[in-house]
Amino acid sequence: MWTSSMRTSLVNQLAIFVVSFLRTAALAVCANLTLALFAPHAGQADPRIELDVVGGLGGVQQYDTHEAPFWTRRVPEITAGQVHVQIVPFDRSGIRGQEMLQLLRLGVVSFGNVLLGLAAADEPELNAIDLPLLSPDMGALRRTVALWRPRLETLLQERYGLVLLAAYTSPPQVVFCSKAFGGLFDLAGRCIRTSSVGQSELVTALGGIPVIIPFAKIVAAMRTSVADCAITGARSGNSIGLHKVSTHLSRLGVSWGVSVFVANQAAWDSLPAERQAELRQGLASLQDEIWNATEQERQDGFDCNAGRPTCASGRPGRMTVVEEGWQDDAPRIKLLNEVVLPNWVRRCGGDCADEWNRLMAPELGIRAKAR
Repeated sequence: MWTSSMRTSLVNQLAIFVVSFLRTAALAVCANLTLALFAPHAGQADPRIELDVVGGLGGVQQYDTHEAPFWTRRVPEITAGQVHVQIVPFDRSGIRGQEMLQLLRLGVVSFGNVLLGLAAADEPELNAIDLPLLSPDMGALRRTVALWRPRLETLLQERYGLVLLAAYTSPPQVVFCSKAFGGLFDLAGRCIRTSSVGQSELVTALGGIPVIIPFAKIVAAMRTSVADCAITGARSGNSIGLHKVSTHLSRLGVSWGVSVFVANQAAWDSLPAERQAELRQGLASLQDEIWNATEQERQDGFDCNAGRPTCASGRPGRMTVVEEGWQDDAPRIKLLNEVVLPNWVRRCGGDCADEWNRLMAPELGIRAKAR
């Protein structure tokens, strides 16, 4: 016979069983729902990746013809639509070129193009790749970049947490003058427009007078004799009308405009390995494309300024192209040994001299001396 206490006990046990059953069922439902929401289904594509990229200078061939189309059109193609990119040139993004390294290090910018000449203001070692007179032609520049690239990779990784993915170059900076000259070593006494500390030091060593003039004001300065000569690109100089106020143009490259494309390490590591491989392969092709186009643009600059029928994209001039080359190698090496390299080591330090002597000196025959 059931007593009151027995009925109460039975009811309590049934209640405990029901609650336990419902809790277990609820947990099972939640687990199944979680799997349904987050587990990949057969045949389901990876989530689309959106990247923001800061490119090089806008309005020039490297960015307009190569960088921007690569990121906006070719990257979606080589990744089967899995990566989509928005790109903006750094000079139209509100970012100063001198700030790019730090913004990349902090992750404010995840993928970006760094102009080494600008970054070298804070990190002189970066610009060992593009010291004045180090690479008078494209072949010499290719060799220089290949020699110094391992050091660049290590430096960017250790000091800034960046992955080096590509190295680009702009056409060489050459000398325009309003009066005849026989070569770079025939410029003593002339006021010469420069655009970097290294160029100014070189001009001083040549006996010239360096004058800092913005690119857009070069023609006016030449027209009014504020400057007798100007160092800038052959094609870019033609685009602003330097062929109208100059008579002679040297073929020898004073310096170039080398830049590197890098990724913040954390941003790079967040990409699937397959996407990383696709981007590395694509950027290697872009790098070759830019270098080849740079050589074509360099030659077109000379052709247009001289008014040759092979001029393809500029305005024909009547300039004389001064064909200085390896016949001036001895005085060029002398300037590198006595002026260019010592000044760089003074800014960069003894460790930079050690790295130069380890990587560059055996091939170039030019040794750096720590001060």
